[in-house]
Amino acid sequence: MRAGNMTMKECIYGPVPSRRLGRSVGIDVVPYKTCTYDCIYCQLGRTTDKTMRRSEYVQLGSIIAELDRCRESLEAADYVSIAGSGEPTLYARLGELIDAVKARTRTPVAVITNGSLLWDHAVQDDLKNADLVIPSLDAGNESLFRYVNRPHPDISFDLMAKGLVEFRGVFKHAIWLEVLLVGGVTGIDAEVRRIADIIGRMRPEKVQVNTVIRPPAEEFSSMVSPENLRKFAALLGDNAEVIAEFPQVASAEIFSNSRDEILAMLKRRPCTLDDIAAGLGINRHVAVKQIDLLVKAQKVSLRRLHGRTFFAACEDDVQSGPAPA
Repeated sequence: MRAGNMTMKECIYGPVPSRRLGRSVGIDVVPYKTCTYDCIYCQLGRTTDKTMRRSEYVQLGSIIAELDRCRESLEAADYVSIAGSGEPTLYARLGELIDAVKARTRTPVAVITNGSLLWDHAVQDDLKNADLVIPSLDAGNESLFRYVNRPHPDISFDLMAKGLVEFRGVFKHAIWLEVLLVGGVTGIDAEVRRIADIIGRMRPEKVQVNTVIRPPAEEFSSMVSPENLRKFAALLGDNAEVIAEFPQVASAEIFSNSRDEILAMLKRRPCTLDDIAAGLGINRHVAVKQIDLLVKAQKVSLRRLHGRTFFAACEDDVQSGPAPA
């Protein structure tokens, strides 16, 4: 849905509910699927621009102008989270953005990153004033790092792991480390113990253990069972907790149903992405992915009104669907 440079209307969204951060206002600062990784489990699909180039993908002045217009939302949130649909540390003016947010609200700022660039001193400096950084560590050796995260060729496992440990030494605020385990790949005792060794050197305040719950980029990415995830969390330290929100039915069915539910909602009334995510209780980025698929299938069309983008079921689908409520 995005191409080229982003606009400010695409940058700020929410507040949206987050299990980890409560009510969060999100700031998305890089184009869709612009990332240093191409993870097999990513719920947003395959990376379209794998890069290490840091750039001002959206003008900082535009984001600041939008921040000034939504100060009430910022104050009402538990966190302002810089994350989104790509790797946020690729944003070249990230430090200035964090300072601009903190100048406008007392709400703490969190940066959710894959952790791949934390060895870069410029990135370390940009993050220094964040209140919370949430990086990821999904593998314990080079071969599985290459298999699971499919990083940019210039990012080695040793460089990434060194960055995590080094960043802990210079960052003065909280770090919560997310570990996402893939069934039969990294979700095995030997690999979890390797990850635990790095965690022991890194010393994050929290370790949050997750698995493949949402539609992955590669169908062969599978979930670790709740029982095994709890067992692995115990291996990762006393401060490790399971954050995965396990579905009650098979994940493939959940993924299909979310698309059907979105279409059913749009047959009744046009909705924004935030309307869809809040109305169905799904992550905003899952809504983005499913809307993309529905638009490509010509099931859903876009409508713009008063500077906002609405999605609506195409006429043929409305006629064949339920009557409007």
